[in-house]
Amino acid sequence: MKMVTAVVRPEMFDAVRAALEADGIYGMTVSEVMGRGAQKGIALRFRGKTMPVELIPKVKIDMVVRDADVERIVGIVRANGRTGRPGDGRIFVLPVESICRVRTDQEDPEEV
Repeated sequence: MKMVTAVVRPEMFDAVRAALEADGIYGMTVSEVMGRGAQKGIALRFRGKTMPVELIPKVKIDMVVRDADVERIVGIVRANGRTGRPGDGRIFVLPVESICRVRTDQEDPEEV
């Protein structure tokens, strides 16, 4: 199994979530996060003054999925989270060594 972590623009989250759900992917943990990448923040104009914003709001989506589903899920996030501008986000794929359900204390359940 793999952990797919996608960091996307907040305004793209609904499209990404809807596309994942349309493909039968419902299990996810979603967090509002702050970060920056190569764009090094942005500059906003407020009341005639320029204000640097170094950390930009993003949405982080964590999903534990079967190995066979990883490429499909990454493709869905790429297709629905892309604006073509710097700051569209990143996708990380990490191995998952074990899973334990809190409710039943079951180790490594077959269903994610």
